[in-house]
Amino acid sequence: MPAPLAKNIVSMAQKGLDLLLPPLCPATGVEVDAHGTVAADYWVSLRFIRKPFCEQCALPFPHDLGGASGPLLCGSCIENPPSFRRARSALIYDDASRSIITRFKYGDQLQAIRSLVPWLKEAGAEILVEADVLVPVPLHRWRLLKRRYNQSALLVRALGAATGKVTVLDGLQRIRPTPTQGRLTRKEREENMKGAFAVRDGAKDAFLGKNIVLVDDVFTTGATLNACAKALYDAGALSVDALTIARVPKD
Repeated sequence: MPAPLAKNIVSMAQKGLDLLLPPLCPATGVEVDAHGTVAADYWVSLRFIRKPFCEQCALPFPHDLGGASGPLLCGSCIENPPSFRRARSALIYDDASRSIITRFKYGDQLQAIRSLVPWLKEAGAEILVEADVLVPVPLHRWRLLKRRYNQSALLVRALGAATGKVTVLDGLQRIRPTPTQGRLTRKEREENMKGAFAVRDGAKDAFLGKNIVLVDDVFTTGATLNACAKALYDAGALSVDALTIARVPKD
């Protein structure tokens, strides 16, 4: 089936579902005015990341650093420069953003994509304009079987459709299962991620000499994004940037 025809069929099917199903806020479950929107009281609780922030990892600064010469970098990026070139995030990771991410990631609230993609487009405007290829942070196959879908891959597919950028959904692979990182320190996360990712042999041409944007849900310490970026650079990527829904405010 030709791609434009398939896209039209999917669009028509989605419109049909929209007519049948009431629009619900993907974070709270309450009814809203239109699909793809969030409840008003939830919206005001969100903290979108705005300047000033670290120009490399998007860590928000508490106040304007007026008069600073050169790029504004946080202490962590100065002391331990990340493997990726730049990272951008839409939201501060807190109770409010955790709600929509958790429901999207674990609760089958896939309609959240309609809200999340515009936020990602705005937050990542300066890196998306230069992007050649969008790539999701992959799940290991055993975790994918358990969860049934990779939330990052769904975001990449929708973001690619919204921006017209090329997407490669399975070129970067998680070749080693890694323990959950929630309680690990920065150094433990870095050790946990070593050798966890590799580019599939058949996908190397898709990354060679290209500007890549990695997409994930949450930027915590950057260990996962660093490991993915290293694998992409090893495959010949020209540059690797990162884009996430939310950013943990403190390393």
